[in-house]
Amino acid sequence: MNGTGDRRGTQTAVSRDGRAVSPIVGIVLLLALTVALGAVVAVGIGAWSLESSGPTATFELSADGDRSTVEIEHVAGESIDVESLSVTIAVNGRDLSAQPPVPFVGASGFDGAPDGPFNSRADSDWTAGERAGVSIADTNTPTLGADDSVTATLVVDGKRIAELETTAT
Repeated sequence: MNGTGDRRGTQTAVSRDGRAVSPIVGIVLLLALTVALGAVVAVGIGAWSLESSGPTATFELSADGDRSTVEIEHVAGESIDVESLSVTIAVNGRDLSAQPPVPFVGASGFDGAPDGPFNSRADSDWTAGERAGVSIADTNTPTLGADDSVTATLVVDGKRIAELETTAT
């Protein structure tokens, strides 16, 4: 059998060399391959989504070991909504046992009300030129003293925007 036709004159799906030829099977395979490649590209693009890095701003940290105060100045950049901000303060590499729940007034582990935008009665937008500060209570550990290393980490919506270090005066 040569595969080009039968006795009635109709075409068969077998070529002269005996291999099956089916244009429909080829088209189906091309479609399947196209769909598979499209799925791979779609998954790749979905995994490669651009993630927001959070607000961009510059800060300066200062600490006074004699008064047990920590101040952070917003030097430049975008304003920060302190409602979405979390602050972590560490002294000599150890996180304070009670962290400032900014904004707040009268939180455990801190003396009095915080200064600037960390105070819940202030405007919640922390803009360039504003200072925010807290006074660490003696009940909070570790205590802050002169020459201690102080680190403050600022996080907005789960994204760290700054990690500041200084030595207490």
